[in-house]
Amino acid sequence: MPVVDVLNLDGKKVGQVELADAVFRAEINRNLLYEASRWYLAGLRRGSAKTKEKSEVSGAGRKLWRQKGTGRARVGSIRSPLWRHGGTVHGPKPRSYSYALPKKMVLGALRSALSAKLAEEKLTIVDAWSLDTHKTKTLRAALDKLNADSTALLVSHGENRNLELASRNLDGVKLSASNVLQPYDVLRHDRLVVSKDAVARLVRTLDPDHVPSAAPEVERIAPAPVAKKEAAPRAAAKKPAAAKKLAARKGQE
Repeated sequence: MPVVDVLNLDGKKVGQVELADAVFRAEINRNLLYEASRWYLAGLRRGSAKTKEKSEVSGAGRKLWRQKGTGRARVGSIRSPLWRHGGTVHGPKPRSYSYALPKKMVLGALRSALSAKLAEEKLTIVDAWSLDTHKTKTLRAALDKLNADSTALLVSHGENRNLELASRNLDGVKLSASNVLQPYDVLRHDRLVVSKDAVARLVRTLDPDHVPSAAPEVERIAPAPVAKKEAAPRAAAKKPAAAKKLAARKGQE
């Protein structure tokens, strides 16, 4: 298992972390990287191109001249595609370019991208994104100390408002959460800077042999016994009524 140093935002070593071989030393599959990048870019296309058909352009629908006898070509409308300012035939329409890609291919491409960054020594792990302010200048100074002077992809786990505000105005710097990390973004940026918590989340998601830790068993307390309600003495209540009926019958006799 590869061992990588953990740095703080000042660029100083504060520890080490072991990375899973199945995630950061996987075989680099170029075909998977191409397919995942193509799928991601296709989902970003807006698909808003639109041309007007014959029924949508301006112009009257009357017949310009009679069908026969003029010596000219027959024509039915000024909006004909053969005429200037007429409608367009088989033009583009708004559509979605996205398509489905198996989840296993996306996860395999992400393993390949992370392994490629580690092999190129362009992976940096920070202890935590603990920023005291949301100003861009503070984050820019921290990235310079982490040798992320070129394009950089920052990966964090959990909500960090200061990091979000400080990184959105930096050219060539993008912030991504660990659960939505894309292989295209990893390949597109020169330096990958990941927090220690985000590395643990990626290992839990991408390692097929990872066994989740079992939760500690909690001692259960048995519920208190429910007291049974005593049944009303029905027989005793029926005896006086039965005695009255019997006395009434004897009186009639």
